[in-house]
Amino acid sequence: MPTNKQRREAAQRHLQRQLERRAELAKKRRRNLGILLTALAVVVVVGAALLITGVFSGDDDENQAADPSKPVATSSAARTTNPDGTVSCEYLPDESGNPNLADVGTPATPEATPTQGTATLRMATDQGDLTLTLDRAKAPCAAASFVHLTQADFYDNTPCHRLSTAESFGLLQCGDPTGTGSGGPTYKYAEEVTPETTYPRGTIAMAKTSAPNTTGGQFFLCFTDVTLPPEYTVVGTIDEAGLAVLDKVAAGGVQGAEGPGDGPPNIPVTITDMSVV
Repeated sequence: MPTNKQRREAAQRHLQRQLERRAELAKKRRRNLGILLTALAVVVVVGAALLITGVFSGDDDENQAADPSKPVATSSAARTTNPDGTVSCEYLPDESGNPNLADVGTPATPEATPTQGTATLRMATDQGDLTLTLDRAKAPCAAASFVHLTQADFYDNTPCHRLSTAESFGLLQCGDPTGTGSGGPTYKYAEEVTPETTYPRGTIAMAKTSAPNTTGGQFFLCFTDVTLPPEYTVVGTIDEAGLAVLDKVAAGGVQGAEGPGDGPPNIPVTITDMSVV
């Protein structure tokens, strides 16, 4: 029969084993919790990366207005050079089903688009006139399209629907007859860009959707040095008087924004007449 001392020693050994088992269970719980938290962190990081790169975005941006603030896929201009130095441009039908497109035909003789000299446009607005100089050497297909749309009165009596006043993203976007941000002609064409393309103050560049080869009729006018990837066709430059008009509009700010914003301008801008001079 065990003595009192033996019973106490057995009880102590039993208690020690219980404490050891509890400690081991607590250690396992902490380890499992750490694994779970690590897995959750990975999911959050991957999800954020996918969201930033646009993997979670819908397909409806194919029919929306070009958004210069968003990175997009770079494409080479779909054009070939002819022996005489002209280029052949492709203006393809926009088959997106967008109801806000206007049929004004396509540029004439796209198979022999000039690549020399400039074209000068007078952009008359209710806030003042801007002179736009298009560079046929830098962007022959875009310059030819811009001139064609101008001669077709595509831009007349149309609003500039978007103003951004951020320090490194100051621009006024125009060229949508509907004013919705989704309008354009019934054709589209490829971007004319290089890795060295930049957007300093005074630049005219063509807007597009997030898909390549979707340049149309909308354009944006830079009144600051704009930080963008080289994925939007630079078609020309704005004169000093035109920049003064843009500065005035920018100073008026964006509707509903306190400080830098992005949206319709507080000072409405309507292109009353676009003409080749």
